[in-house]
Amino acid sequence: MSLEKFLSIVAFILLCVFLSFLIRYVPLLDLGAVLAVTLLLAAYDLFIHKPE
Repeated sequence: MSLEKFLSIVAFILLCVFLSFLIRYVPLLDLGAVLAVTLLLAAYDLFIHKPE
């Protein structure tokens, strides 16, 4: 695994932790939807999207 991929995964994990604290202390439905879309887009970019 390259250093770039490793650091990307660490950053994604930290984003998930930060957003989990946000949704835990501010439990709003619309905020939860925005955070879910944010995580899905970040996960797609990190794990599925292959640059050409």
